[in-house]
Amino acid sequence: MSRFLFPRWSNALLPLLAIVGGIAPLYVAFFVAYGFSPKTLEVGYQPEQPVPFSHALHAGELGMDCRYCHNTVERASHAAVPATQTCMNCHTLVKPESPKLEGVLASYETGLPIEWVKVHHVADYAYFSHQAHVNRGVGCVSCHGRIDQMEEVYQAKPMSMGWCLDCHRNPEPNLRPVDEVTNMTWGLALGLTGDALKEEREKIAQERAKVLDLYHINPSENCSTCHR
Repeated sequence: MSRFLFPRWSNALLPLLAIVGGIAPLYVAFFVAYGFSPKTLEVGYQPEQPVPFSHALHAGELGMDCRYCHNTVERASHAAVPATQTCMNCHTLVKPESPKLEGVLASYETGLPIEWVKVHHVADYAYFSHQAHVNRGVGCVSCHGRIDQMEEVYQAKPMSMGWCLDCHRNPEPNLRPVDEVTNMTWGLALGLTGDALKEEREKIAQERAKVLDLYHINPSENCSTCHR
């Protein structure tokens, strides 16, 4: 009986097996780290809502200010979800017969709240204040993307710790005059070319620098800033 369990030619596979054995753990570690990162799991998250509310129509076409519905962003850490009465302030007269309003009307008649599904999540172990950001010139679009173009809202930014720290280390590109925080197109210089575009970009950069200086913005990178 031969004392060899495998044929001699299998020895040629040993270098290949060694390479695979060395690379496989690195591949698994990268796959897990990337696959379970907030950037991978959350960007693009778009839950179905109980009422088909179109931000593209309301915030975009109609130009409604974000603060009409989310009326606590300037004075609280959380952005309030609008009460049914807020919807009915308009829709008592505007298209009250629309089938899209069935959930709103049912809520209004029963007094039960609409069960909106939260889209943008900050980890339970992290603290974030809308008030601190919008009152210092950080626009809604910086964190939420072009809400005014979304039929159904989805998460456009990763909202990971690294993403937040990138802004804290260099906040100026995300700053704007406080009275422009809900303006989704501020700073885009739409429709301009050549010298006009260059001049507008210089003006925008100057406005950002003014806000940085006016409010002495120097965000902390200390862990306790967000992990309290």
